[in-house]
Amino acid sequence: MSSLVGIMSMAVRALLAEQGALDVTSNNISNLNTPGYSRQRPVLVQADPVTQGPLTFGNGVLLEKVESLRDPILELRIHAEEQQQSKLETLVTGMSQVEVMFSGSSGDIGDQLSKFFNSLQQLSADPTSIPLRHGVMMAAGNLTSAFQTVVHNIQQQRSNVDLNVTQSVREVNSVTQQIAQLNVQIASMENVHQDASAFLDRRNVLIGQLSQLLDVSVIQSDEGITLTTSNGTALVAGSRSFQLFTQADPSGFQHIFAQGADVTASLVGGQLAGLIEMRDQRLPSTVSDLDILAAGLATSFNTVHHGGYDLNGNGGGDFFVPPPAGVTGAASSFKVQVSDPALLAASSDQSAGSNGNLGLLLAIRNQAVAAGQSPTDYYANLVFKVGNEVATNSAAQDASSLILQQLENQRSSISAVSLDEEAGNLLRYQRAFEAAARVVSTISEVMDTAVNLGRY
Repeated sequence: MSSLVGIMSMAVRALLAEQGALDVTSNNISNLNTPGYSRQRPVLVQADPVTQGPLTFGNGVLLEKVESLRDPILELRIHAEEQQQSKLETLVTGMSQVEVMFSGSSGDIGDQLSKFFNSLQQLSADPTSIPLRHGVMMAAGNLTSAFQTVVHNIQQQRSNVDLNVTQSVREVNSVTQQIAQLNVQIASMENVHQDASAFLDRRNVLIGQLSQLLDVSVIQSDEGITLTTSNGTALVAGSRSFQLFTQADPSGFQHIFAQGADVTASLVGGQLAGLIEMRDQRLPSTVSDLDILAAGLATSFNTVHHGGYDLNGNGGGDFFVPPPAGVTGAASSFKVQVSDPALLAASSDQSAGSNGNLGLLLAIRNQAVAAGQSPTDYYANLVFKVGNEVATNSAAQDASSLILQQLENQRSSISAVSLDEEAGNLLRYQRAFEAAARVVSTISEVMDTAVNLGRY
C-alpha cells in the first residue's frame, strides 16, 4: 500500500493538475471575443503506477500538456475563400461606382443623346430659326460634355484604384514582416517544447489578413511556414520576408514587382487582384466602349453634315471634331466643331427653308454607327453590360459569403469558446481541486496524529 507521503504526493499532483486545468479554462473564457483565438484543452493522463510485489497502485494524475483545438486544413480552405471574397468585393465596389455614371438619370449620356436628336426634330419644323439652332448647338455641347465627364470620372477612379494598389502593397509588406517575426518566436518556443499557441493564433490571423490582400499558398516547413503567391512568388520563408515593391509603367500606373520580376498580371486572388483587374481591364474596357460610340456618332454625323447646306447656302463642314485615328481617346476629345448656329447644314438644296438634310441627320438615331448598332441601342447595351457585371459579381460575392460563413461556422464548432462548456469545465475542475485539497488536508491531519502519538 502507498505510504502517507505517497498519498500526499498524489494529492499534490492532483492539485497542480486541476489548477492547470482551471487556468486553461479561465484563459478560454478571457479570450471569448479575441479574434482568431483557438480554445485550449488540458490533457490529463495517469501517472506511471507504482508496483509493490504482486500489487499495482495508481500514482495519481498529471497535466501532460495543453493543446489548442484547430483544423489546419479548414484554415487553408478559409484563407482560399477569403481571397475570392475580397477580390469580388473589390470588383463589386468598383463597378458599382461606374454603374452610377450610367444610372439613366437626367444629364447622363443616354439622356443627352435623346435631347440632342429631339432638338434636331424641333429644328426641322423651322430650319431658319436661330433660337432653335442655338438649341441644337446647346444640346450637342451637353452631349459631348456628358461623354467627357464620364470619361474623366472613370479616369479619376482609375487613378484612385492605382493609389490603392500602392497602399495594398505596403500592407502586404507589413503583414509578411510580422509573420516572419512570429515564425522566429514560434520556432524558438517549440524547440524547447513550450506552448506557442498564442503566437500560432496571431500568425493565423495575419495570414487571414494577407489572404484578403492577395492570393496566398501556405507550405509547412521545419523553419515554420513558407508563404508564396499562387504562382510561386515567395513572400515569407521561415524568418525571412520578401518585400514587394511598385514601379510606374510608361502610362504612369504602378506595377508590382517581387525580386525583380513583374508579378502584376499573375495575381489572381485578394484585393490586389481585384484592384488590378478594375484598373487594367474593367475601367479601360468601359472607356473603350465610349470611344467607339463617340467616334461612330461623330463620323456618321459629320459625313451627313457634309452633304447639306447652311443658312448661307454653303456646304456643311464637320459638325463634331473628327475623332482621332484608331478611335482611342474619341470620347474624351468629343467636341462640337461648329461655333456659329448659322453654319448648321440643315438644308439639302441650298435654300434656307429646306430641312432635307435635317431628316438625314435625324435618321442617324436609328442607323448602325457603332459595332453595327444604332447610338441608342449601343448605349443601352453598354449600360446593360455595366449593370450585368455588377449583378454577376454581386451574386458571386453572395455565394462566396455563404461558403465562407459555413467554413467559419465549422471552425467555430472546433476552435471557438463556448461559455456553457467552459462553465461546466470550471465547475468540474473546481470540484476535483476541492477533493484533492480535502485529501491533502486529511493526510496532513493523519500525519500530525501519527507524529503526536510518539510523544506519549
